[in-house]
Amino acid sequence: MSNLDLAALEEWKGAVGRAETRSEVLEHESLRRYALAVDADPAVETVLPPLPHWAFFLPQPTDAEIGEDGHPRRGGFLPAITLPRRMFAAADIVFEAPLLLGHKAEMVSTVAEVNHKSGRSGDLIFVEVDRVISQDGAVRIRERQSYVYREMGDPAPLPVPAETAPDGEVWHPGPVNLFRFSAVTFNSHRIHYDLPYTQGEEGYPALIVHGPFTAAKLAGFAGRQGPLARFNFRAQSPLFLGQPIVLQGTNDEVRAMRCDGATAMTAKVEYR
Repeated sequence: MSNLDLAALEEWKGAVGRAETRSEVLEHESLRRYALAVDADPAVETVLPPLPHWAFFLPQPTDAEIGEDGHPRRGGFLPAITLPRRMFAAADIVFEAPLLLGHKAEMVSTVAEVNHKSGRSGDLIFVEVDRVISQDGAVRIRERQSYVYREMGDPAPLPVPAETAPDGEVWHPGPVNLFRFSAVTFNSHRIHYDLPYTQGEEGYPALIVHGPFTAAKLAGFAGRQGPLARFNFRAQSPLFLGQPIVLQGTNDEVRAMRCDGATAMTAKVEYR
């Protein structure tokens, strides 16, 4: 390994199999605020917004448990990986049955895998987490989330718009949209609201549009064709505040495109 020792990697792999269980009542107003943040129908009693489970089972760190980047400090449920940049890279979500609002739900999270790879930017640690949400004795949603940890890398330039913009539906989130999504998902990562930190510490040219926000918009875009049975997305390039995002795709695959023509996120879709 180039910058990581084997003992550290083995310690992190020791988290595999670690599990935690949480329960809460799936309350209408929390979901309504989430629906409004992703520009979905707020009548959640009759129609659920895209990826509705993300309105629940939110992180609950105390002030003392928050790191300099706004994320919870390393350790606890996830392994205490020391690589500085941490990103939500992908998720594979299977919708077994609709969530029941006003009912108690249980979520069991399990660290499924911890793997090391070497990329162009150096060492990469991938952590896979399985989440299973159940209600009334039946599984409602299965999700595998993928996190990647890596070095900071070189500062990223602001994408230069292509001469011909990608075809599709244009989404142009503003700073208020990013704030609202951070608020309803209790996400305090500073790259979504603190520009001096984002530029000076993380090396990005502008605030970052949340990966989960983009995924929710893509799920809503795909959901116009019918109820989703499975939604499997992968982030590929960052999206920056102030630049248009184009949603496009067919029935079985949708994409979020940057203004320079780069693919920011892809998702495979299955319908009921």
